[in-house]
Amino acid sequence: QVQLVESGGGLVQPGGSLRLSCVASGTIFSINAMGWYRQPPGKERELVATITSGDISNYADSVKGRFTISRDNAQNTVYLQLNSLKPEDTAVYYCNANIRTSYSGGPPSNFRFWGQGTQVTVSS
Repeated sequence: QVQLVESGGGLVQPGGSLRLSCVASGTIFSINAMGWYRQPPGKERELVATITSGDISNYADSVKGRFTISRDNAQNTVYLQLNSLKPEDTAVYYCNANIRTSYSGGPPSNFRFWGQGTQVTVSS
């Protein structure tokens, strides 16, 4: 059973920084694209950033120049460095990954997995 576990959220003042981590564990043959999404209070979940297995990254316009996504393939981990945080960055941040795995000894297939979310609150 594949699991994604996020960490690193918390309360930070405007202008501050945080680093989020997400570790994938379980039966993993390979990990394709990984990414971060967020859901602000009362709003829909939205894309923050994605990164391919070849380290090509993509960002939402609202975070370009402030957030940086990276990954460590040896550790099955994706990171999100959040700098120059603003109150509007307040949200639950979710990790997402497209992982090749198998269930009950069946043939490997690609599935999309989500983490449980980590709260980021930006407030003075």
